[in-house]
Amino acid sequence: MAAILADGVLRLSGYVGDYYYSDGFTSSDVVVALASIDDADDLTVHLNSGGGIATEGAAIHALLTARSGTTDIVVEGIAASAASLIAMAGATVTMSAGAVMMIHDPSGYTFGNSADHSKTIEALEALATAYARVYAQKSGKSAEECRQVMRDERWLTPQQAVEEGFADATTETKAEPVAAFDYRLYAHAPKRLTALAAKKNWRREDADESAATAVASNRQTMEKPMSGKTNGGDDPADVEKLIMDAVAADRARRGTVMALPETEGRAKLAEHLIDTTTMDVNAIKAILAASPQSAEGQGDTGRSGQPDPAAYEANRAAGAGVAGKPQQQPTAHSASLVANMRKLIGKDAA
Repeated sequence: MAAILADGVLRLSGYVGDYYYSDGFTSSDVVVALASIDDADDLTVHLNSGGGIATEGAAIHALLTARSGTTDIVVEGIAASAASLIAMAGATVTMSAGAVMMIHDPSGYTFGNSADHSKTIEALEALATAYARVYAQKSGKSAEECRQVMRDERWLTPQQAVEEGFADATTETKAEPVAAFDYRLYAHAPKRLTALAAKKNWRREDADESAATAVASNRQTMEKPMSGKTNGGDDPADVEKLIMDAVAADRARRGTVMALPETEGRAKLAEHLIDTTTMDVNAIKAILAASPQSAEGQGDTGRSGQPDPAAYEANRAAGAGVAGKPQQQPTAHSASLVANMRKLIGKDAA
């Protein structure tokens, strides 16, 4: 748990929400921490997070704004994505020298039919609308102006955050180190953050570097910049190379998995894991080895041809254990394949 309360200071650092083995904090962690102080007491929150699950960020923002005491926010290092919404809960928001704030649209992933995809679009639009209203309330901008800021994915220096109304002050004190997070997942992250993530090899527990590059480069092609360079200063040739590298890495991963002996009789399960997760080849191999074969090559699918949720979750957990990771006990989410997949890849992550 990275929600630590001591002497009237609550420190929130790491991933926003519960994402398997990622180090971070949840709304439940914040509830527990706030229970240790009187609701009317003043509270300073030191925030250092690259973001996470959008709904968790909204829940934590609600918890902090519901307090009767004064809550002030100090951004140390970074407040990006869902963490930037948490920052808006401060009666005052102070940006440490060298800190960064990033505001963008929430994103998500759907596994299912066209109706499922439509529901995801509906949910993301609702989240974006709610987020825009929170940003508007803090900044004094209109909700539509804030929606445009979100669509543009803005990375703000301390002074820019103050000028835009998302922060109230800056401090000349030295900022805390930037939170460990794979900033390559974002389309327009500043070069210093993406370079730092690459140097430190920061990534989610089950996401490899090629997957992170694929996400960022895919968003790059959808959000074409007005000038020859992206907001982060990337050269178009570099972006094109990233895209080609990501495509090559995806093809290599697919080819390796489909050539595994363990894939025989489990081809559809293998394709399902390739298309809907960012697991590496060894993790997929372990799951396939723990799955029953099918004469039709459907692995652990049911009569409908769709993966059986209980079997998939059991095999995933077994595979994680074989791959050397602690085996996670099944949760209530494992009863639903869609819920499990959304959990696995950060559904509604922002």
